[in-house]
Amino acid sequence: MRRADRLFQIIQILRRSNRPVTAAALAEELEVSTRTVYRDTAELIGCSVPILGEAGFGYVLAEEYNMPPLMLTRDELEAVTLGAQWVADRADNVIAQAARDVIAKISSAVPERLRCFVVESSVGAKPAPYAEDERIDCALLRAAIRQGRKLRLRYRSDENEITDRIVRPLLLGYADSYRMLIVWCELREGFRHFRTDRIVNVVMLDETIGEPAVALRRRWEAWRLAEIAAPQHLHKV
Repeated sequence: MRRADRLFQIIQILRRSNRPVTAAALAEELEVSTRTVYRDTAELIGCSVPILGEAGFGYVLAEEYNMPPLMLTRDELEAVTLGAQWVADRADNVIAQAARDVIAKISSAVPERLRCFVVESSVGAKPAPYAEDERIDCALLRAAIRQGRKLRLRYRSDENEITDRIVRPLLLGYADSYRMLIVWCELREGFRHFRTDRIVNVVMLDETIGEPAVALRRRWEAWRLAEIAAPQHLHKV
């Protein structure tokens, strides 16, 4: 890796982390010595890049640091293109179109010498359209999540049982062949994952979820970690 690329990558690593990154961790990812990391970090600080911290503690990038978003490497361009292709084939119409727009915008914004890494990328996602019989509008689900509002669902289970639920939505997840709405279910008093192609009907309620969205997300993350540790206790909907 060229030295200039390495300096840029140090900034990128610090940007994506929400906690101090040690010199040892930087050295491992960059495949260089910690001494090289100390030297490179000192140079960045000397060039007015607001890196905070010190050897033995770790480094963080000050929040006020701003880097033009389209200073992307070839690998980053292909990563973004691959992700956008995957989303375009698997998301609802609104998000799928947004993904295609992202590719078009990046293609028009990057320098000519890098455009081939977008329009002629060396990576690609296999098309995987969702079931055509899906009845619900995923845009409504996303709106409820963003606004922190409850949903009333009518859901058909694996055993073809129909139940009505009041839920607090927190995330719309995407897999290769289906979408999954992750919620706190008031009927079951716990977190549940509902396949969107099995949702018969959905209504967004005026009632809010009753807690900050970030708190609900953290509770779900803790629950998920516990479920992963004890998969035999996975809950059915």
